[in-house]
Amino acid sequence: MTLHHNPTRYFGVPLGALGLVAAAFLALSACAGGDKPTAPPATSASPSSAPPTERVVGPLSPADAQALATMTARLGEYVDLHTKIERTLPKLPKDATPEQIDKNQRALEKLVREGRATAKPGDIFTPEARPVIKRLLASVFEGPDGKQLRVSIMDESQAPPSAAKLVVNSRYPDTVPLTTIPPQVLQTLPKLTEDLEYRFIGDSLILLDVHAHVIADFIEHVIPR
Repeated sequence: MTLHHNPTRYFGVPLGALGLVAAAFLALSACAGGDKPTAPPATSASPSSAPPTERVVGPLSPADAQALATMTARLGEYVDLHTKIERTLPKLPKDATPEQIDKNQRALEKLVREGRATAKPGDIFTPEARPVIKRLLASVFEGPDGKQLRVSIMDESQAPPSAAKLVVNSRYPDTVPLTTIPPQVLQTLPKLTEDLEYRFIGDSLILLDVHAHVIADFIEHVIPR
């Protein structure tokens, strides 16, 4: 069903009526002494009642949605494995030292890699989902801000030659800084849990297990030249 916007109404209420309400509110505020209301504290959290994030591109066709659903299912399987493994490790104290954190991370890395010993590209970024993801990202990078986004990502994500070879289920290269992911990209790709993040290395999209510091999967050549 197509919704038509009426410039004279806002959610069914005439704009003129809204203006009268606003004027009355301002008048009452002035009578009360003109004190400004206290601003709410800043927060980065989204209320549970917030509407879903608006997609930058789309809408998705039924075929595209079905293709991405195969990736979502694999993401769920990975998170289940990750959670099961992580529960076997001793919990870190609240005042854990950097050495303790690193030791815990590397222990989790070892167990995750052992648990996915046969992992290969396409296990999570499924063959069905890959072309959809590439097309969605192409729409972002070919948009009005596309050139600036490409330059920003490529400047941040250039890896040294020793780290150029990506391998699924390997440790994310310690010599490669984590890139900043533009909101346009995050709003386009399937949503992840807190255990996983999207990152770029060169023009490749990485699915990073942030707790284990492991490359769970990747897609090459997703950023148009």
